[in-house]
Amino acid sequence: MDSILALKSEIWKAVEQTLTMVSISVAAAVIIGMPIGILLFLTAPGNLRANRPLYSIVSYVVNLVRSFPFLILLVALIPFSRMIVGTAIGPLAASVSLSAAAIPFYARLVEQSLRDVPKGVIEAAVASGASLKHIIGGVLLSEARPGLVSGLTVTIISFISYSAAAGTVGGGGIGDLAIRYGYQRFDTEVMVACIVILVVLVQLIQWIGSFAASRLDKRK
Repeated sequence: MDSILALKSEIWKAVEQTLTMVSISVAAAVIIGMPIGILLFLTAPGNLRANRPLYSIVSYVVNLVRSFPFLILLVALIPFSRMIVGTAIGPLAASVSLSAAAIPFYARLVEQSLRDVPKGVIEAAVASGASLKHIIGGVLLSEARPGLVSGLTVTIISFISYSAAAGTVGGGGIGDLAIRYGYQRFDTEVMVACIVILVVLVQLIQWIGSFAASRLDKRK
């Protein structure tokens, strides 16, 4: 307990860094990953704007990035991180790699959520003469809201653990604190405190995400 009290300010700083990294990467996932997911859905064979070559290229790039283990991707993007934020260490540098991983991760979840929208609803919108913009915003995204929220919840939780892994290579955050004190200095109290914080964060986000998805589900 003494160790935790002595490191109280560092623990709060680590939590803030973790939340910063996750917030940036999730924002990138929504801003960039969602449009990519919509594009994948629309251009897939048999869909509204079927374009097999375009779908194949985008799908290949998404799968290529997702196939990299995160730590390898983190190291591989060090030069890019340095170019974007001016440094290769710290939460902002780690956010670049986290964002690169989060974008294709959420794009696939968006595509799957849109695939779950009943075909009849889409066909009815097309038959009524609705524009593509209206079909995307008023039909697809509206009907897929529970799945999109659930996918976002999964993304946030996954990237909390990814941000902890980023701490092993100087990314900051809870993972960095756990490595420096819990592992390198054999401080069990700090290690346990880090684990408890991560568990509480994950449980809280899961509860909020499940509640929001349930409220948005028109079938209930």
